[in-house]
Amino acid sequence: MTGLDRRPPAGTDTTLPRGPLAGFAAGSLGMGVWVTVPGLLLLYFLTDVLAVGPWLAGLALLLPKVADVLLHPWVGHRADVEQTRRGDRRRLLLLGCALPVAFAALFAVPGGLTGAPAAAWVAVFFVVGNLLFAAYQVPYLATPADLRIGYDERTRLMAFRMVVLTLGILVSGLLAPLLTGGDAATRAGYQRMGVVLAVGMLVAMLVGVAGITRLRGSAAGSAPAGHGGWRALRTALRDRQFRWLVAAYLAMSTTTHLVLAGVPYYAEYELRAPGLTTVLVAAFVAPALLVTPAWLVVARRVGKQRALLGAQGAFALGSLVLAVGRPAGLPVLIGAVTVLGVAFAGMQLLPFSMLPDVIRAAGTTNAAADGTATGAGTYTGVWTATEATGAALGPYAYALCLAVGGFVASTAGESPVQPDAALAAVRYGFGLLPAVAMLAALLLQRRYTLDATARATR
Repeated sequence: MTGLDRRPPAGTDTTLPRGPLAGFAAGSLGMGVWVTVPGLLLLYFLTDVLAVGPWLAGLALLLPKVADVLLHPWVGHRADVEQTRRGDRRRLLLLGCALPVAFAALFAVPGGLTGAPAAAWVAVFFVVGNLLFAAYQVPYLATPADLRIGYDERTRLMAFRMVVLTLGILVSGLLAPLLTGGDAATRAGYQRMGVVLAVGMLVAMLVGVAGITRLRGSAAGSAPAGHGGWRALRTALRDRQFRWLVAAYLAMSTTTHLVLAGVPYYAEYELRAPGLTTVLVAAFVAPALLVTPAWLVVARRVGKQRALLGAQGAFALGSLVLAVGRPAGLPVLIGAVTVLGVAFAGMQLLPFSMLPDVIRAAGTTNAAADGTATGAGTYTGVWTATEATGAALGPYAYALCLAVGGFVASTAGESPVQPDAALAAVRYGFGLLPAVAMLAALLLQRRYTLDATARATR
């Protein structure tokens, strides 16, 4: 019996069947592509293939995410309206299945476009893709709070999701650079990569919709009549536990996306081996396939909060090793990235399983007070907006490091000589900056105090 299959004590939870669990988790395979590939390759695609300056490239990735701060909570509200009117959120999920089209278009920049026009093309389709991603992700992540399950079973559900999400991140993170042409990446290679991965995304996301339907049929929960709109948003933002959890997750998301954006630069300019991009991605992502069951066990024994604080501390320490660069030696650097990967697994599983704890606790409190509750969609809408913001801030922060260092942009096939300051920016932006940002996440996470109560009532 694996860690993912361990059952909570009898009578404390509805136990979810593994078949629907696997179907639900399959949706994360498609989402993993969107979470990973743009964060891994878009900044490099802009600066080293489309000749977009680092500051403009960072802006092209940041501005679309700014729109998400408004779009995702609105999508969350719509998800709650669908739940109230129809009893499910299926229509939004199906709309989100158009995401693969936007993903393919993102890398299909017309051949004549470089510089600012190319940045504009990427920004437009990034906005479209983010909206479609929200349409799928928000109702998807509301599922644990919609089900009649408890503290440990929510962690088990999200552990299944985490393993499959990791598989999506790993496969897309390894395949994407290879499909683009590897060291000799071209525009045509990026277009080919976009189409191939889009097909896989579509299949996985449709399987996820079917899995959610089956889960709701086996363990659908009941909730008090909810309220929506700005009132729901204000209620969520006034929730102290939610605010601290979201603030910590913003710092975590920013840090992990910063690291992903820096991988191609670190491999090429610090390690002087562009082919090591796939090795570093594998070292960062692959550990989650092995250690997620271990994080599940740790969370059950010491609680999700303590486990998450440990993951954040390990990530910060591993990042400091990367700041040393080549003198540390390649085996040590790959080992440090592996430590980051182990921590990353915990930082994906634990916050996402804490979110439904917060939603359930808030729903119980509000329902007891006035008979209403803020819908799960509103909470997850704010949560996914936070994640999207971190996904933008990370690459933007790294782009700013490059710009400050005087990094020279280029088109495919060119190899400009980078100044020493730019090479230092590549190294410190990949190591020192993530360590500082993760320390901030740890300090914020310490303010979250719900976990002890949630464990006591599991």
